[in-house]
Amino acid sequence: MKFIKTSVFFLSIFFLVSCTKDDQKIDFTFLQLNDVYEIAPIQGGEFGGMARVETVHQELLKENKNTLLMMAGDFLNPSLIGTLKVAGEHVRGKQMISVMNAMNFDLVAFGNHEFDVPQKDLQKRLNESNFPWISANVKEKIETGFNFFHKERNGKKTPLSPSFIKEFSDADGTKIKVGFISVCIPSNPKEYVVYEDMFTQASAAYEDLKDSVDVVFGLTHVKIAQDKIIAKLLPEIPLIMGGHEHNSQSVSVGNTVITKADANAKTVYVHRISYDKKTKKATIISELKEINSTIKTDTKVGAIVEQWQQVLKTKIKEIVSNPQAIIYTATTPLDGRDTPIRSVQTNLGEIITKSMSFAFENSVDCAIVNGGSIRIDDALDGAITAVDIFRVLPYGGQVLKVKIKGSLLKRVLDYGVLAAGTGAYLQRFHAEKVGAEWHTKKKVLDLDKTYNVAFSEYLLKGFDIPFLSEKNNEVLAVYHPKPTELGFDIRKAVVSYLTLETKKSAHK
Repeated sequence: MKFIKTSVFFLSIFFLVSCTKDDQKIDFTFLQLNDVYEIAPIQGGEFGGMARVETVHQELLKENKNTLLMMAGDFLNPSLIGTLKVAGEHVRGKQMISVMNAMNFDLVAFGNHEFDVPQKDLQKRLNESNFPWISANVKEKIETGFNFFHKERNGKKTPLSPSFIKEFSDADGTKIKVGFISVCIPSNPKEYVVYEDMFTQASAAYEDLKDSVDVVFGLTHVKIAQDKIIAKLLPEIPLIMGGHEHNSQSVSVGNTVITKADANAKTVYVHRISYDKKTKKATIISELKEINSTIKTDTKVGAIVEQWQQVLKTKIKEIVSNPQAIIYTATTPLDGRDTPIRSVQTNLGEIITKSMSFAFENSVDCAIVNGGSIRIDDALDGAITAVDIFRVLPYGGQVLKVKIKGSLLKRVLDYGVLAAGTGAYLQRFHAEKVGAEWHTKKKVLDLDKTYNVAFSEYLLKGFDIPFLSEKNNEVLAVYHPKPTELGFDIRKAVVSYLTLETKKSAHK
């Protein structure tokens, strides 16, 4: 009898071991975001919202504990909240770090907009973050040359890494090491940043990493054309999760898939991956998931978002009484993305300059704003609120009515054309070039005539166009609006203009 019991015991152990034997296959999940500037839902609350993303994150963790939450660059700036001061200190991405810490992000990549903030503020955000950052090609300039950026806590500096390794295991004992590499587009030159060649550094990071892990993935912030080159250079990478373009896409290059989600968490990518250690092949099923009002708000993250939103609402109410009200519905997306707004006339640029003219009851000959003042780096679609307009023009400023000689106006307009690709490119209303000549209100610009022009306050400071300032003797007079007038804040002018346009449409 004792022999039978012992045999049954060992037989049970045998079957138990057999059932949990390492099968050399493992499943894991990546949740990918990129280009997120707003922590709260946008477009009238319909899309986005980091607290909704966290709900999806928690659901994926319940489905598979081997889930990583990742950001493919651009999250510290630009944002409306980031322009505010709290307790005497500029926010500059602090709100995003506090939310991302609460969400337990697993990995982030540098994007070009991370370097919008001053060096000291970027260092604060690095120090505050509880998650790793990677990039193989961006370095911090120091007195003796350059080095990787670092985190500093309790007086100890820890350099960031060009790559990252994560180990996964599953119920049957399969273990895997997964590696990540990253590079960033060199489109935001700053005195404290050094950009090394992205392709050289991506290849070097891969070579340093590949023998230490089972498989390598990309987490990049470059143009899709550059991601394609990386995919060709490193064909063993099965998935590159990228950012920068702001619109969702999935492209295959050989055996590599490149994915990008929509900006501001309007969508996220969910990558469910099964890896076979015997064949060294990854099977990837990618789902582009819309983040909308049907997704519940995570309580913990939602509370942090709401704290920051209250700060924002208090500031905006100083200018607009009902900032969350829908003021306009865009049936065609209003293009405020960085590249177009600094290179060509866009429909959003036209609305802003029309609003500037509207602020003076259209008693000006033309209206002009520098593209660099428009900071949303996104397209507005559907329901638009006053908050959205503040996101477009976070720095505000007055609209000035300026008497200016036609000869100087021509120089300004010519300069704007030549500045295409920079923040000095000019968005215009009632000023267009026909052939070789400039026209205002469809009449040829007269160099000897005096014109009334609505300028953004920033432009008349001479920062973007050095010869355009009140000191120029061809600037004949400048009218500064009173606090009660629309032109006192360019954002208020745009909100009022769009509200009126909506009312007009409703009465048609």
